Amino acid sequence: MARMATGESSLARAVRLLDCFHSEESSLTVGELAARAKLPTPTASRLIAELVRLGLLERTQEGRVRPGIRLWEIASRSSATTALRAAAMPILRAAHAAIGQHLHLAVLDGDEVLFIERLSAPCAVINYSLIAGRLAPHTSSAGMILLAYAPDADRERVLAGPLPAVTRNTVTDPARLREVLATARSRGYVINDGHLHPDAAGVAVPVMDRAGRLVAALSAVLPSGSGAAALPVLRRAAAALGQAISSAPAHPGETEAPKKVSQLLKNRWGN
Repeated sequence: MARMATGESSLARAVRLLDCFHSEESSLTVGELAARAKLPTPTASRLIAELVRLGLLERTQEGRVRPGIRLWEIASRSSATTALRAAAMPILRAAHAAIGQHLHLAVLDGDEVLFIERLSAPCAVINYSLIAGRLAPHTSSAGMILLAYAPDADRERVLAGPLPAVTRNTVTDPARLREVLATARSRGYVINDGHLHPDAAGVAVPVMDRAGRLVAALSAVLPSGSGAAALPVLRRAAAALGQAISSAPAHPGETEAPKKVSQLLKNRWGN
């Protein structure tokens, strides 16, 4: 595999180009891609042409570049998150109907929270997360509960890194964050009020499989001051998700909805 003078492979450079796209800018010019990937324009242009030939990128009529349908196809048929989402959707829909605000399913990927599903409502409170979007774990309730249950080495690596503030309520002191995470683990949930936006509160619980291993985080975003109201629904949903994920077939196309989901979540707000 060809390498630059820096020792970086062509594959690594291609991945850097693919990483330049996000939901708010789904198409970019060759020059923009080269600048964002920090590659010489001729190098970027050559790699883009190859990715277009392979169907991983495509050119628009305006001459811009965007992710190709083959990239989506490969991810959809092989990603572990596809099976996780398929097993979770019936339960997520039932929980979302009870809460009526934003609902997320998230996993820890490296030092970031990756949101693999999001259900919302027209009048829901402001929320920054998106499907396939990422956030720093210390800024969100989903991230905090994932860190609370993560292996010690993973948690300490995040605590040792930058912890930038998003609002004045964001926990940026490592010692304080360590205390918050310990409390979250002992309680089995975390509530962040105003950590990501002053008008929003996040509440999250862990999703565990039958062996007690952390699989994901289930979180809701509600108006500030009302995060605790969603806890009963989230806890029942997380328990149901753990059962569904543990019993789901490996192939996402074979996943069946768990029985009696409505009974698991029938009492709104835990009443």
